[in-house]
Amino acid sequence: MKFLIDECLSKRLAEMAREAGYPMSAHLSERGMLGLPDWGLLDRIIAEDWTLVTRNTDDFRPGRDSRSKAPVYLGIELHAGLVCLNLPDGTTARDQQNWFATLLDHLGPHADLTNRLIDIYLDDEGGLELIEQDFPHNCQ
Repeated sequence: MKFLIDECLSKRLAEMAREAGYPMSAHLSERGMLGLPDWGLLDRIIAEDWTLVTRNTDDFRPGRDSRSKAPVYLGIELHAGLVCLNLPDGTTARDQQNWFATLLDHLGPHADLTNRLIDIYLDDEGGLELIEQDFPHNCQ
């Protein structure tokens, strides 16, 4: 598995992934993918077998009330997985790193997220809640 870190997230997350045993992981900036529209990004993610780590989940996994017109994983039969860090507004790069560290601890060094979605949320008590599910079958 190799993580592709979205441009809205810290470059440090790619370094953390490599250190955790995912040596092919990268940030969009390291792959010349900055500024690509979501449809172009999605095409490359699928073709190059990336597990995307993003913050703007609405563009890749819109909910029922979404106004997003972006292409999404829905209808894609085989993909390397999607990780959504549902960070509240105002979070720092350090917060992103803490959330991603929680994910890496959960996965261990040899995970496979094929056709899986992991959502990480802040729970009511200020802790992190990690939800893993089949995707896209149970994505709403």
